Amino acid sequence: MKDELTQDQRSANLKGMGSSRKRVEDVRFTQGKGRYVDDIKLDGMLFGDFVRSPYAHARVTSINTEAAMAIPGVVAVLTAKDLEPLGLHWMPTLAGDKQMVLADGKVLFQGQEVAYVIANDRYAAADGVEAVEVEYEELPVIVNPFEALKSNVVLREDLEGQTEGAHGPRKHHNHIFTWEQGDKEGTEKVLEEADVVAEEMVYYHRTHPCPLETCGCVASMDKVTGKLTLYGTFQAPHAIRTVVSLISGIAEHNIRVVSPDIGGGFGNKVGAYAGYVCSVVASIVTGKPVKWVEDRMENLMTTAFARDYWMQGKIAATKEGKITGLWCHTTADHGGFDACADPTKFPAGFMNICTGSYDIPTAYLAVDGVYTNKAPGGVSYRCSFRVTEAAYFIERMIEVLAIELNMDAAELRRINFIKSDQFPYQSALGWEYDSGDYHRAWDQALNAVGYKELREEQAQRIEDFKAGKTRKLIGIGLTHFTEIVGAGPVKNCDILGLGMFDSCEIRIHPTGSAIARLGTISQGQGHATTFAQIIASEIGLPADDITLEEGDTDTAPYGLGTYGSRSTPVAGAATAMAARKIRAKAQMIAAYLLEVHDDDVEWDVDRFSVKGAPERFKTMKEIAFAAYNQAIPGLEPGLEAVSYYDPPNMTYPFGAYICVMEIDVDTGEHEIRSFYALDDCGTRINPMIIDGQVHGGCTEGYAIAMGQEIAYDEMGNCKSATLMDFFLPTAWETPTYTTDFAVTPSPHHPIGAKGVGESPNVGSVPCFSNAVHDAFRPFGLVQSHMPHDHWRIWKIAKDLGLHS
Repeated sequence: MKDELTQDQRSANLKGMGSSRKRVEDVRFTQGKGRYVDDIKLDGMLFGDFVRSPYAHARVTSINTEAAMAIPGVVAVLTAKDLEPLGLHWMPTLAGDKQMVLADGKVLFQGQEVAYVIANDRYAAADGVEAVEVEYEELPVIVNPFEALKSNVVLREDLEGQTEGAHGPRKHHNHIFTWEQGDKEGTEKVLEEADVVAEEMVYYHRTHPCPLETCGCVASMDKVTGKLTLYGTFQAPHAIRTVVSLISGIAEHNIRVVSPDIGGGFGNKVGAYAGYVCSVVASIVTGKPVKWVEDRMENLMTTAFARDYWMQGKIAATKEGKITGLWCHTTADHGGFDACADPTKFPAGFMNICTGSYDIPTAYLAVDGVYTNKAPGGVSYRCSFRVTEAAYFIERMIEVLAIELNMDAAELRRINFIKSDQFPYQSALGWEYDSGDYHRAWDQALNAVGYKELREEQAQRIEDFKAGKTRKLIGIGLTHFTEIVGAGPVKNCDILGLGMFDSCEIRIHPTGSAIARLGTISQGQGHATTFAQIIASEIGLPADDITLEEGDTDTAPYGLGTYGSRSTPVAGAATAMAARKIRAKAQMIAAYLLEVHDDDVEWDVDRFSVKGAPERFKTMKEIAFAAYNQAIPGLEPGLEAVSYYDPPNMTYPFGAYICVMEIDVDTGEHEIRSFYALDDCGTRINPMIIDGQVHGGCTEGYAIAMGQEIAYDEMGNCKSATLMDFFLPTAWETPTYTTDFAVTPSPHHPIGAKGVGESPNVGSVPCFSNAVHDAFRPFGLVQSHMPHDHWRIWKIAKDLGLHS
């Protein structure tokens, strides 16, 4: 038997790992054939809508629903009093706290859900919302976390008198937790003895994932079968099923959760929202399906925010620039309830990655969580549980230290990088970095952009500015970040007690095609494309012959979903391990067919061949057919496997980003002249999709750094609840990106992959911000707070006396 194709040709035909295979999802998405939650229409379906509080802090003195119930089409109005007998007026959060489903006695943030109107159509529901009469008694509003820790006003009256919270002692009635990592005494001693100490308050403002599709669900309770079906915008369908079972008391096997196509998630769709609970209750009460889909204003005002971290930092170093210690105290604004989507073993997520890419021998971190009159949440907006805040903190502190030392910031980074021979590297705050070559990547980046020449041009521009020849300055933003992703090892991570493993089940059909079912859910990452490529490389079937299914708890194995850049590091590993189980069985089948011992055949791209006689082989398609039609001693028929993967460690992708920005000091307007992004995500599965991920993540980072903000006034009114006020870059504003890569595979991951989906957001935000700071550094600016919109940049120039 002979195959005329070469090994390389056979490998290329698989379109496996390393191939820039086109996204298979795009065929239907670009033709408008996606199926989203709001596309779901069921017989007799009702619609739900919320009465929301106009106040940020108020006591609810009365709710009158009579006028609403009189409106034609309104079926029912639910309040906390209706949910209380069912024990559903409060629900657990992912962070170990609890929050109101509907306002119970008072409201704690503007837009909080007060009542739920169910009607025959959306218009009647909206009319019903307007007709519900709610009387409020206004209470003092606190939107500043520092003031909250001093105020006599008790925000969470349900916790009054409780000195212990889910994560330890509470030191004030508006305090949630204190989380500490590292050596406090040792770090303080290093700071006292250091040659140089730079200090700064670094604020990462409150922002929002703002996905293309808002949150929503359709709940359908079949009273005949007793089965609840819940369709929704869920990033973790199985976790939602477990939460719904715990809240409702419905046995988990009688709950089916389905995530159809999701138009972006970015962390916003990890948590459980009041709309889900109320829709389920409404369906049970009415016996009909109930749909709830929020509008854009509701999404921005009330679903989980991101960031809002005040980080007081101190960094110590020798006169030569060697960092000796890092100290960070963070005040975290959690809003009215602690609903952060963090692993419960780490109440501040992975903030202890704040030592970044640097060999810092001594460090200390403390985080205080605080209640305020803002919307709750704290999602990992395209980052793993506060990694973006950590990366922003250390990269700003490096810049501040460079100013203190009067040293080039690129060189300061270089002399403090973890060296390649130090991996696996144990950080001062408890993480074991898996692999990396930071120096090589940094040199590659600096050489690619012509860093020396850029600094010379910048110096000349400053001279021209002082001479009145130009009104534009140049800022060179530098960032070298290390992310921690792949949540996560059960030993470190869980959500509501669920270990954060993930899963894959693969079934090979007799004709050699395959279906894989995973516990993840794609929100645009291209899972159907890339996971098929992993399987193709592992078992030698073309990726085009492999179908992927996600998001249906009735068919997919239990998994913890997609967020925290865990798809490839965890589910991708489960996929590879399941495929290897299949390949191991296929080896025994091939040996039987070739009439040799198992050890006498070897794997060759898409087949097993006899060692020393490559002309004798059986392809995987032949093996698949034989698995179903030949009785093989000692083997069950069929060819399938399932794998549940609990990673031994996190993975640590990293990157080197450089931004060149021109700023007009008289208008505050900026232009991104170039943006270079080098990413090391370990083994690269699909380079084209990686580039797309980098472009998208950097654009989100650009928005965050240069204007995107959820802002409040002193009365707790949200000032940026529409897309007129919340900055989303269009094609006009979006920069052009130059992408590059390095590869240091993760030594503990089955295919060496580290994940890349979140890296560009993590790395780009400090890069853009550092470019703004760098432009004004020669004129005395050390620190300003994001976002750097035109007005704030203009204000910097004004305060520095640079206006003409």
